Amino acid sequence: MAQSMAPPVVAARDLASGDLFAQLRTQVEELQRRFEASPPTPAAAYTLEKDLQAACDGLGCSLLEETFNRQEPATKDQAAPRVRYHKQTYRLNKRTKAEVATAFGPITLWSWLYLCSEDGEPGLHPLHVALGIGAGTTTPLLAERVARVAVDHTQAEVRAWLRREHGLSWSNDRLRAALRDFRQALLPWVPALQQERLVQWLQQAEDSRGRHRPVLAAGRDGIMLPMRSGGYEEGSTATVSVYDRRRRRLGTIYLGQMPEKKQTTLSQTLTDLLRGVLRAYPGPLPRLAYITDKGSAPEECYRRVLRQMKHPRDGKPLPWEWGPDFFHLCGYLGKMAEALWGADTPAGARWFAKMRRWLRDRRQGAAQIARSATQLLGRRKMTVAQQTAFWKAYRYLRRHRRWMDYEGYRRRGLPIGSGVTEAACKTVFTQRFKRSGMRWGHELGQVILDLRVVKLSGLWEEAFARDLLGRVMPEPSGRPRKGVPRGSHQASRMPTPCLAA
Repeated sequence: MAQSMAPPVVAARDLASGDLFAQLRTQVEELQRRFEASPPTPAAAYTLEKDLQAACDGLGCSLLEETFNRQEPATKDQAAPRVRYHKQTYRLNKRTKAEVATAFGPITLWSWLYLCSEDGEPGLHPLHVALGIGAGTTTPLLAERVARVAVDHTQAEVRAWLRREHGLSWSNDRLRAALRDFRQALLPWVPALQQERLVQWLQQAEDSRGRHRPVLAAGRDGIMLPMRSGGYEEGSTATVSVYDRRRRRLGTIYLGQMPEKKQTTLSQTLTDLLRGVLRAYPGPLPRLAYITDKGSAPEECYRRVLRQMKHPRDGKPLPWEWGPDFFHLCGYLGKMAEALWGADTPAGARWFAKMRRWLRDRRQGAAQIARSATQLLGRRKMTVAQQTAFWKAYRYLRRHRRWMDYEGYRRRGLPIGSGVTEAACKTVFTQRFKRSGMRWGHELGQVILDLRVVKLSGLWEEAFARDLLGRVMPEPSGRPRKGVPRGSHQASRMPTPCLAA
Protein backbone atom coordinates (compact mmCIF):
# COMPACT_ATOMS: atom_id res chain seq x y z
CA MET A 1 0.00 0.00 0.00
CA ALA A 2 2.81 2.42 0.81
CA GLN A 3 4.25 1.94 -2.64
CA SER A 4 0.87 2.43 -4.39
CA MET A 5 0.26 5.71 -2.50
CA ALA A 6 3.64 7.22 -3.50
CA PRO A 7 3.64 10.99 -4.17
CA PRO A 8 3.06 12.12 -7.77
CA VAL A 9 5.99 12.28 -10.13
CA VAL A 10 7.38 15.76 -10.73
CA ALA A 11 5.48 17.51 -13.56
CA ALA A 12 7.16 17.61 -16.98
CA ARG A 13 7.55 21.41 -16.98
CA ASP A 14 9.77 21.17 -13.89
CA LEU A 15 12.27 18.79 -15.45
CA ALA A 16 15.41 20.09 -17.10
CA SER A 17 15.52 17.84 -20.19
CA GLY A 18 14.91 19.31 -23.62
CA ASP A 19 12.64 16.67 -25.14
CA LEU A 20 9.27 17.09 -23.47
CA PHE A 21 7.74 14.05 -25.12
CA ALA A 22 10.66 11.87 -24.11
CA GLN A 23 10.26 13.11 -20.55
CA LEU A 24 6.57 12.29 -20.63
CA ARG A 25 7.28 8.78 -21.93
CA THR A 26 9.81 8.22 -19.17
CA GLN A 27 7.34 9.39 -16.52
CA VAL A 28 4.50 7.28 -17.87
CA GLU A 29 6.66 4.16 -17.99
CA GLU A 30 7.76 4.78 -14.40
CA LEU A 31 4.16 5.20 -13.28
CA GLN A 32 3.17 1.98 -15.05
CA ARG A 33 6.09 0.12 -13.45
CA ARG A 34 5.03 1.30 -9.99
CA PHE A 35 1.44 0.27 -10.55
CA GLU A 36 2.33 -3.19 -11.92
CA ALA A 37 4.84 -3.90 -9.16
CA SER A 38 2.03 -4.56 -6.68
CA PRO A 39 -1.41 -6.19 -6.86
CA PRO A 40 -4.02 -3.74 -8.14
CA THR A 41 -6.08 -1.96 -5.50
CA PRO A 42 -8.57 0.93 -5.66
CA ALA A 43 -6.02 3.22 -4.00
CA ALA A 44 -3.33 2.25 -6.53
CA ALA A 45 -5.70 2.78 -9.46
CA TYR A 46 -6.66 6.20 -8.08
CA THR A 47 -3.00 7.19 -7.69
CA LEU A 48 -2.07 6.00 -11.21
CA GLU A 49 -4.90 7.95 -12.82
CA LYS A 50 -4.13 11.06 -10.79
CA ASP A 51 -0.41 10.93 -11.61
CA LEU A 52 -1.01 10.30 -15.31
CA GLN A 53 -3.26 13.32 -15.47
CA ALA A 54 -0.68 15.45 -13.64
CA ALA A 55 2.05 14.33 -16.05
CA CYS A 56 -0.08 15.08 -19.13
CA ASP A 57 -1.13 18.44 -17.72
CA GLY A 58 2.49 19.29 -17.02
CA LEU A 59 3.45 18.46 -20.60
CA GLY A 60 0.52 20.45 -21.94
CA CYS A 61 1.48 23.46 -19.83
CA SER A 62 5.08 23.37 -21.04
CA LEU A 63 4.07 22.90 -24.67
CA LEU A 64 1.56 25.72 -24.48
CA GLU A 65 4.07 28.09 -22.90
CA GLU A 66 6.75 27.17 -25.45
CA THR A 67 4.38 27.50 -28.40
CA PHE A 68 2.92 30.84 -27.29
CA ASN A 69 6.36 32.34 -26.66
CA ARG A 70 7.52 31.43 -30.17
CA GLN A 71 4.87 33.62 -31.79
CA GLU A 72 6.85 36.85 -31.47
CA PRO A 73 10.51 37.60 -32.24
CA ALA A 74 12.87 37.74 -29.29
CA THR A 75 14.75 40.82 -30.52
CA LYS A 76 13.41 44.32 -30.96
CA ASP A 77 14.85 44.86 -34.42
CA GLN A 78 12.74 41.97 -35.79
CA ALA A 79 9.44 43.26 -34.37
CA ALA A 80 7.10 45.54 -36.30
CA PRO A 81 7.85 49.14 -35.26
CA ARG A 82 4.17 50.15 -35.32
CA VAL A 83 0.75 48.46 -35.41
CA ARG A 84 -2.76 49.72 -36.17
CA TYR A 85 -5.69 48.59 -34.09
CA HIS A 86 -9.21 50.04 -34.01
CA LYS A 87 -8.07 53.15 -35.90
CA GLN A 88 -5.28 53.81 -33.40
CA THR A 89 -1.53 53.65 -34.05
CA TYR A 90 0.77 52.02 -31.50
CA ARG A 91 4.58 52.20 -31.46
CA LEU A 92 6.95 49.51 -30.24
CA ASN A 93 8.21 49.96 -26.69
CA LYS A 94 9.65 47.00 -24.76
CA ARG A 95 9.30 43.29 -24.11
CA THR A 96 7.37 42.38 -20.98
CA LYS A 97 6.27 39.21 -19.26
CA ALA A 98 2.94 38.26 -17.79
CA GLU A 99 1.52 35.31 -15.92
CA VAL A 100 -1.30 33.90 -18.04
CA ALA A 101 -3.97 31.60 -16.62
CA THR A 102 -4.60 28.54 -18.80
CA ALA A 103 -6.57 25.32 -18.46
CA PHE A 104 -3.26 23.59 -17.57
CA GLY A 105 -2.35 26.16 -14.93
CA PRO A 106 -0.33 29.41 -15.00
CA ILE A 107 2.33 30.00 -17.66
CA THR A 108 4.79 32.85 -18.28
CA LEU A 109 4.28 34.72 -21.54
CA TRP A 110 6.75 37.23 -23.02
CA SER A 111 5.31 39.77 -25.45
CA TRP A 112 6.10 43.17 -26.94
CA LEU A 113 4.30 46.17 -25.49
CA TYR A 114 3.19 48.91 -27.91
CA LEU A 115 2.37 52.40 -26.69
CA CYS A 116 -0.50 54.40 -28.13
CA SER A 117 0.43 57.45 -30.19
CA GLU A 118 -2.15 59.46 -28.23
CA ASP A 119 -0.98 60.39 -24.76
CA GLY A 120 -2.98 58.99 -21.88
CA GLU A 121 -4.33 56.00 -23.81
CA PRO A 122 -3.47 52.45 -22.61
CA GLY A 123 -0.86 50.38 -24.40
CA LEU A 124 -1.42 47.24 -26.40
CA HIS A 125 0.04 43.72 -26.42
CA PRO A 126 -0.64 42.44 -29.97
CA LEU A 127 0.32 38.89 -28.98
CA HIS A 128 -2.34 38.87 -26.26
CA VAL A 129 -4.89 39.96 -28.84
CA ALA A 130 -3.74 37.27 -31.28
CA LEU A 131 -4.04 34.54 -28.64
CA GLY A 132 -7.41 35.76 -27.37
CA ILE A 133 -6.08 36.53 -23.90
CA GLY A 134 -8.64 38.71 -22.20
CA ALA A 135 -9.08 40.47 -18.88
CA GLY A 136 -7.17 38.88 -16.04
CA THR A 137 -4.70 37.47 -18.62
CA THR A 138 -6.86 34.42 -19.23
CA THR A 139 -6.88 32.19 -22.31
CA PRO A 140 -10.16 31.77 -24.22
CA LEU A 141 -10.61 28.14 -23.16
CA LEU A 142 -10.23 28.87 -19.46
CA ALA A 143 -12.37 32.02 -19.69
CA GLU A 144 -15.18 30.02 -21.27
CA ARG A 145 -14.94 27.31 -18.63
CA VAL A 146 -14.92 29.84 -15.79
CA ALA A 147 -17.99 31.62 -17.20
CA ARG A 148 -19.82 28.33 -17.67
CA VAL A 149 -19.18 27.34 -14.04
CA ALA A 150 -20.04 30.82 -12.72
CA VAL A 151 -23.46 30.64 -14.37
CA ASP A 152 -24.53 28.01 -11.83
CA HIS A 153 -22.14 28.46 -8.89
CA THR A 154 -21.15 31.14 -6.39
CA GLN A 155 -17.89 33.08 -6.44
CA ALA A 156 -16.48 30.99 -3.61
CA GLU A 157 -17.39 27.77 -5.42
CA VAL A 158 -15.79 28.98 -8.67
CA ARG A 159 -12.58 30.03 -6.91
CA ALA A 160 -12.40 26.67 -5.10
CA TRP A 161 -12.90 24.89 -8.43
CA LEU A 162 -10.09 26.93 -10.01
CA ARG A 163 -7.70 25.98 -7.20
CA ARG A 164 -8.69 22.33 -7.28
CA GLU A 165 -8.85 21.72 -11.03
CA HIS A 166 -6.41 24.26 -12.50
CA GLY A 167 -4.03 25.22 -9.70
CA LEU A 168 -5.07 28.89 -9.90
CA SER A 169 -5.64 31.21 -6.94
CA TRP A 170 -7.91 34.05 -8.05
CA SER A 171 -9.33 36.94 -6.10
CA ASN A 172 -12.97 37.94 -6.43
CA ASP A 173 -11.88 41.01 -8.42
CA ARG A 174 -9.99 38.93 -10.97
CA LEU A 175 -12.89 36.52 -11.33
CA ARG A 176 -15.35 39.37 -11.86
CA ALA A 177 -13.07 41.01 -14.43
CA ALA A 178 -12.84 37.76 -16.39
CA LEU A 179 -16.64 37.34 -16.31
CA ARG A 180 -17.25 40.92 -17.43
CA ASP A 181 -14.78 40.53 -20.30
CA PHE A 182 -16.30 37.24 -21.45
CA ARG A 183 -19.84 38.58 -21.28
CA GLN A 184 -18.87 41.77 -23.13
CA ALA A 185 -17.37 39.74 -25.97
CA LEU A 186 -20.36 37.37 -26.15
CA LEU A 187 -23.24 39.86 -26.05
CA PRO A 188 -22.93 41.39 -29.56
CA TRP A 189 -23.64 37.98 -31.13
CA VAL A 190 -26.60 37.01 -28.98
CA PRO A 191 -29.51 39.02 -30.55
CA ALA A 192 -28.82 37.65 -34.05
CA LEU A 193 -28.57 34.10 -32.70
CA GLN A 194 -31.84 34.50 -30.78
CA GLN A 195 -33.58 35.64 -33.95
CA GLU A 196 -32.07 32.87 -36.05
CA ARG A 197 -33.12 30.21 -33.55
CA LEU A 198 -36.72 31.48 -33.38
CA VAL A 199 -36.93 31.70 -37.18
CA GLN A 200 -35.64 28.14 -37.39
CA TRP A 201 -38.34 26.96 -34.96
CA LEU A 202 -41.04 28.86 -36.87
CA GLN A 203 -40.00 27.17 -40.10
CA GLN A 204 -40.06 23.82 -38.32
CA ALA A 205 -43.51 24.61 -36.92
CA GLU A 206 -44.79 25.65 -40.37
CA ASP A 207 -43.64 22.32 -41.81
CA SER A 208 -45.21 20.30 -38.99
CA ARG A 209 -48.47 18.40 -39.29
CA GLY A 210 -51.59 19.32 -37.36
CA ARG A 211 -54.76 21.40 -37.51
CA HIS A 212 -53.49 24.61 -35.88
CA ARG A 213 -51.43 27.50 -37.14
CA PRO A 214 -47.97 27.83 -35.60
CA VAL A 215 -47.84 30.12 -32.58
CA LEU A 216 -45.22 32.67 -31.52
CA ALA A 217 -45.90 33.20 -27.81
CA ALA A 218 -44.34 35.82 -25.54
CA GLY A 219 -44.59 36.16 -21.80
CA ARG A 220 -43.00 38.08 -18.95
CA ASP A 221 -42.97 38.07 -15.18
CA GLY A 222 -41.18 39.61 -12.22
CA ILE A 223 -39.46 38.27 -9.12
CA MET A 224 -38.17 39.99 -5.99
CA LEU A 225 -34.39 39.87 -5.53
CA PRO A 226 -32.27 40.59 -2.43
CA MET A 227 -30.09 43.66 -3.14
CA ARG A 228 -26.84 44.83 -1.57
CA SER A 229 -28.34 48.29 -1.15
CA GLY A 230 -30.84 46.76 1.25
CA GLY A 231 -34.26 45.23 0.90
CA TYR A 232 -35.74 43.60 -2.19
CA GLU A 233 -36.28 44.92 -5.71
CA GLU A 234 -38.14 43.38 -8.63
CA GLY A 235 -36.12 41.74 -11.39
CA SER A 236 -37.87 40.78 -14.62
CA THR A 237 -37.72 37.93 -17.08
CA ALA A 238 -39.35 37.31 -20.46
CA THR A 239 -39.72 34.31 -22.73
CA VAL A 240 -40.43 33.87 -26.44
CA SER A 241 -41.59 30.39 -27.46
CA VAL A 242 -42.68 28.67 -30.66
CA TYR A 243 -45.48 26.06 -30.82
CA ASP A 244 -46.09 23.79 -33.79
CA ARG A 245 -49.39 22.75 -35.37
CA ARG A 246 -49.97 20.16 -32.65
CA ARG A 247 -49.46 22.71 -29.86
CA ARG A 248 -46.08 21.27 -28.95
CA ARG A 249 -43.48 23.75 -27.75
CA LEU A 250 -40.40 23.54 -29.96
CA GLY A 251 -38.17 25.81 -27.92
CA THR A 252 -37.85 28.96 -25.81
CA ILE A 253 -35.57 31.98 -25.79
CA TYR A 254 -35.06 33.53 -22.35
CA LEU A 255 -34.45 37.19 -21.47
CA GLY A 256 -33.65 38.73 -18.11
CA GLN A 257 -33.05 42.10 -16.49
CA MET A 258 -31.96 43.14 -13.04
CA PRO A 259 -34.30 45.49 -11.12
CA GLU A 260 -35.07 48.63 -13.10
CA LYS A 261 -37.74 51.29 -12.92
CA LYS A 262 -40.66 50.39 -15.23
CA GLN A 263 -38.56 47.54 -16.73
CA THR A 264 -37.91 49.60 -19.86
CA THR A 265 -34.75 47.72 -20.91
CA LEU A 266 -36.52 44.34 -20.90
CA SER A 267 -39.46 45.79 -22.83
CA GLN A 268 -37.13 47.21 -25.48
CA THR A 269 -35.13 43.97 -25.74
CA LEU A 270 -38.30 41.91 -26.11
CA THR A 271 -39.70 44.32 -28.72
CA ASP A 272 -36.49 44.29 -30.76
CA LEU A 273 -36.37 40.50 -30.68
CA LEU A 274 -39.98 40.11 -31.84
CA ARG A 275 -39.57 42.65 -34.62
CA GLY A 276 -36.35 41.04 -35.77
CA VAL A 277 -37.96 37.60 -35.93
CA LEU A 278 -41.00 38.81 -37.86
CA ARG A 279 -38.77 40.73 -40.25
CA ALA A 280 -36.54 37.72 -40.92
CA TYR A 281 -39.22 35.01 -41.06
CA PRO A 282 -40.38 34.62 -44.70
CA GLY A 283 -43.36 32.35 -44.00
CA PRO A 284 -46.99 33.13 -43.19
CA LEU A 285 -47.64 35.17 -40.07
CA PRO A 286 -48.04 32.82 -37.08
CA ARG A 287 -50.60 33.37 -34.38
CA LEU A 288 -49.25 35.85 -31.84
CA ALA A 289 -49.99 35.16 -28.18
CA TYR A 290 -49.04 37.07 -25.05
CA ILE A 291 -49.63 34.99 -21.91
CA THR A 292 -48.92 36.54 -18.50
CA ASP A 293 -50.45 37.21 -15.15
CA LYS A 294 -52.13 40.58 -14.66
CA GLY A 295 -49.20 42.47 -13.17
CA SER A 296 -48.78 46.15 -13.97
CA ALA A 297 -45.57 45.73 -16.03
CA PRO A 298 -46.94 42.88 -18.23
CA GLU A 299 -50.17 44.80 -18.79
CA GLU A 300 -48.33 48.01 -19.69
CA CYS A 301 -46.13 46.05 -22.10
CA TYR A 302 -49.22 44.77 -23.88
CA ARG A 303 -51.05 48.11 -24.03
CA ARG A 304 -48.11 50.36 -24.92
CA VAL A 305 -45.90 48.01 -26.93
CA LEU A 306 -47.47 44.87 -28.35
CA ARG A 307 -50.92 46.25 -29.16
CA GLN A 308 -49.33 49.15 -31.06
CA MET A 309 -46.72 47.05 -32.84
CA LYS A 310 -46.85 46.88 -36.64
CA HIS A 311 -45.43 44.22 -38.90
CA PRO A 312 -41.88 45.31 -39.81
CA ARG A 313 -42.32 44.24 -43.44
CA ASP A 314 -45.74 45.53 -44.47
CA GLY A 315 -46.57 48.01 -41.68
CA LYS A 316 -49.91 46.35 -40.81
CA PRO A 317 -51.02 46.12 -37.16
CA LEU A 318 -50.07 42.83 -35.53
CA PRO A 319 -52.97 40.79 -34.06
CA TRP A 320 -51.57 40.02 -30.61
CA GLU A 321 -53.94 38.04 -28.38
CA TRP A 322 -53.49 38.59 -24.67
CA GLY A 323 -54.62 35.83 -22.35
CA PRO A 324 -54.20 36.01 -18.56
CA ASP A 325 -52.57 32.89 -17.19
CA PHE A 326 -55.26 30.23 -16.72
CA PHE A 327 -53.67 28.79 -13.60
CA HIS A 328 -53.32 32.25 -12.06
CA LEU A 329 -57.08 32.69 -12.54
CA CYS A 330 -57.70 29.29 -10.98
CA GLY A 331 -56.08 30.63 -7.82
CA TYR A 332 -58.84 33.25 -7.58
CA LEU A 333 -61.48 30.57 -8.18
CA GLY A 334 -59.98 28.63 -5.28
CA LYS A 335 -60.31 31.66 -3.02
CA MET A 336 -63.97 32.05 -3.99
CA ALA A 337 -64.63 28.36 -3.31
CA GLU A 338 -62.94 28.58 0.08
CA ALA A 339 -64.96 31.69 0.98
CA LEU A 340 -68.25 30.08 -0.08
CA TRP A 341 -67.79 26.57 1.29
CA GLY A 342 -64.98 26.79 3.80
CA ALA A 343 -61.43 25.51 3.64
CA ASP A 344 -60.82 21.91 2.54
CA THR A 345 -64.48 20.93 2.20
CA PRO A 346 -65.67 18.30 -0.33
CA ALA A 347 -68.43 20.62 -1.60
CA GLY A 348 -65.94 23.43 -2.16
CA ALA A 349 -63.54 21.09 -3.97
CA ARG A 350 -66.34 19.87 -6.26
CA TRP A 351 -67.46 23.43 -7.08
CA PHE A 352 -63.88 24.51 -7.71
CA ALA A 353 -63.25 21.59 -10.09
CA LYS A 354 -66.48 22.30 -11.95
CA MET A 355 -65.72 26.02 -12.31
CA ARG A 356 -62.23 25.25 -13.61
CA ARG A 357 -63.77 23.15 -16.39
CA TRP A 358 -66.27 25.90 -17.19
CA LEU A 359 -63.51 28.49 -17.39
CA ARG A 360 -61.40 26.32 -19.67
CA ASP A 361 -64.02 24.71 -21.92
CA ARG A 362 -67.08 26.98 -22.12
CA ARG A 363 -67.66 30.08 -24.17
CA GLN A 364 -68.12 33.03 -21.82
CA GLY A 365 -67.10 30.70 -19.02
CA ALA A 366 -66.04 33.60 -16.77
CA ALA A 367 -69.52 35.16 -16.95
CA GLN A 368 -71.15 31.85 -16.08
CA ILE A 369 -68.84 31.40 -13.11
CA ALA A 370 -69.75 34.87 -11.87
CA ARG A 371 -73.47 34.05 -12.06
CA SER A 372 -72.99 30.74 -10.23
CA ALA A 373 -71.00 32.46 -7.48
CA THR A 374 -73.57 35.23 -6.92
CA GLN A 375 -76.41 32.70 -6.78
CA LEU A 376 -74.59 30.80 -4.06
CA LEU A 377 -73.73 33.98 -2.19
CA GLY A 378 -77.23 34.41 -0.77
CA ARG A 379 -77.35 30.82 0.47
CA ARG A 380 -74.08 30.77 2.34
CA LYS A 381 -73.16 32.38 5.64
CA MET A 382 -69.71 33.93 5.55
CA THR A 383 -67.49 35.73 7.97
CA VAL A 384 -66.23 39.24 7.25
CA ALA A 385 -62.85 37.83 6.19
CA GLN A 386 -64.52 35.35 3.83
CA GLN A 387 -66.68 38.10 2.32
CA THR A 388 -63.60 40.26 1.76
CA ALA A 389 -61.75 37.38 0.03
CA PHE A 390 -64.83 36.51 -2.06
CA TRP A 391 -65.44 40.03 -3.36
CA LYS A 392 -61.77 40.58 -4.12
CA ALA A 393 -61.66 37.44 -6.27
CA TYR A 394 -65.08 38.23 -7.79
CA ARG A 395 -64.05 41.76 -8.82
CA TYR A 396 -60.88 40.43 -10.39
CA LEU A 397 -62.87 37.91 -12.37
CA ARG A 398 -65.39 40.51 -13.58
CA ARG A 399 -62.76 43.10 -14.39
CA HIS A 400 -60.75 40.78 -16.64
CA ARG A 401 -63.46 38.50 -18.00
CA ARG A 402 -63.16 39.79 -21.57
CA TRP A 403 -59.62 38.43 -21.71
CA MET A 404 -60.61 34.96 -20.46
CA ASP A 405 -61.63 33.33 -23.73
CA TYR A 406 -59.81 30.11 -22.92
CA GLU A 407 -62.19 28.01 -24.98
CA GLY A 408 -61.34 30.16 -28.00
CA TYR A 409 -57.63 30.13 -27.22
CA ARG A 410 -57.61 26.34 -27.12
CA ARG A 411 -59.69 26.10 -30.28
CA ARG A 412 -57.15 28.29 -32.10
CA GLY A 413 -54.18 26.33 -30.72
CA LEU A 414 -52.92 29.02 -28.35
CA PRO A 415 -51.32 28.24 -24.97
CA ILE A 416 -53.46 29.22 -21.99
CA GLY A 417 -50.86 28.99 -19.23
CA SER A 418 -47.73 30.99 -18.56
CA GLY A 419 -45.92 27.99 -17.11
CA VAL A 420 -42.90 28.60 -19.35
CA THR A 421 -42.51 32.13 -18.00
CA GLU A 422 -43.25 31.10 -14.42
CA ALA A 423 -40.59 28.40 -14.73
CA ALA A 424 -38.19 31.02 -16.10
CA CYS A 425 -38.43 32.90 -12.79
CA LYS A 426 -37.12 29.75 -11.12
CA THR A 427 -34.48 28.71 -13.66
CA VAL A 428 -33.23 32.20 -14.56
CA PHE A 429 -33.33 33.82 -11.11
CA THR A 430 -34.23 31.66 -8.10
CA GLN A 431 -31.75 28.83 -8.62
CA ARG A 432 -28.82 31.25 -8.85
CA PHE A 433 -29.84 34.57 -7.27
CA LYS A 434 -31.80 33.57 -4.16
CA ARG A 435 -29.49 31.25 -2.28
CA SER A 436 -28.98 31.62 1.44
CA GLY A 437 -27.35 34.91 2.41
CA MET A 438 -26.99 36.27 -1.13
CA ARG A 439 -27.16 39.99 -1.89
CA TRP A 440 -26.73 41.41 -5.38
CA GLY A 441 -25.51 44.57 -7.03
CA HIS A 442 -27.06 45.64 -10.34
CA GLU A 443 -23.87 45.52 -12.41
CA LEU A 444 -22.47 42.12 -11.44
CA GLY A 445 -25.96 40.64 -11.26
CA GLN A 446 -26.59 41.66 -14.87
CA VAL A 447 -23.30 40.02 -15.94
CA ILE A 448 -24.35 36.68 -14.44
CA LEU A 449 -27.90 37.10 -15.72
CA ASP A 450 -26.82 37.77 -19.32
CA LEU A 451 -24.60 34.69 -19.32
CA ARG A 452 -27.30 32.59 -17.69
CA VAL A 453 -30.01 33.35 -20.25
CA VAL A 454 -27.59 32.61 -23.10
CA LYS A 455 -26.93 29.18 -21.62
CA LEU A 456 -30.60 28.44 -20.85
CA SER A 457 -31.56 29.42 -24.40
CA GLY A 458 -29.10 26.87 -25.80
CA LEU A 459 -26.98 29.50 -27.58
CA TRP A 460 -23.76 29.28 -25.56
CA GLU A 461 -21.53 27.24 -27.86
CA GLU A 462 -22.58 29.00 -31.04
CA ALA A 463 -22.23 32.48 -29.52
CA PHE A 464 -18.75 31.67 -28.23
CA ALA A 465 -17.67 30.25 -31.60
CA ARG A 466 -18.88 33.37 -33.41
CA ASP A 467 -17.09 35.55 -30.91
CA LEU A 468 -13.77 33.77 -31.52
CA LEU A 469 -14.15 33.93 -35.29
CA GLY A 470 -15.36 37.53 -35.34
CA ARG A 471 -12.59 39.34 -33.49
CA VAL A 472 -10.17 41.62 -35.35
CA MET A 473 -6.38 41.62 -35.08
CA PRO A 474 -3.86 44.48 -35.00
CA GLU A 475 -2.08 45.07 -38.30
CA PRO A 476 1.59 46.06 -38.68
CA SER A 477 2.05 49.54 -40.15
CA GLY A 478 5.83 49.35 -40.60
CA ARG A 479 8.41 46.73 -41.53
CA PRO A 480 10.95 45.39 -39.05
CA ARG A 481 14.61 45.90 -39.88
CA LYS A 482 15.40 42.16 -39.95
CA GLY A 483 13.18 39.26 -40.97
CA VAL A 484 9.43 39.01 -40.71
CA PRO A 485 7.77 38.81 -37.30
CA ARG A 486 5.75 35.74 -36.65
CA GLY A 487 2.22 35.27 -35.53
CA SER A 488 1.03 38.31 -33.68
CA HIS A 489 1.35 40.87 -36.49
CA GLN A 490 -0.33 38.83 -39.18
CA ALA A 491 -3.78 40.11 -40.07
CA SER A 492 -6.42 37.64 -38.93
CA ARG A 493 -9.72 37.51 -37.11
CA MET A 494 -9.94 36.87 -33.38
CA PRO A 495 -10.37 38.25 -29.86
CA THR A 496 -10.60 41.68 -28.24
CA PRO A 497 -7.43 43.34 -26.95
CA CYS A 498 -5.82 43.05 -23.58
CA LEU A 499 -4.88 46.66 -22.81
CA ALA A 500 -1.92 47.46 -20.62
CA ALA A 501 -1.98 50.47 -18.35
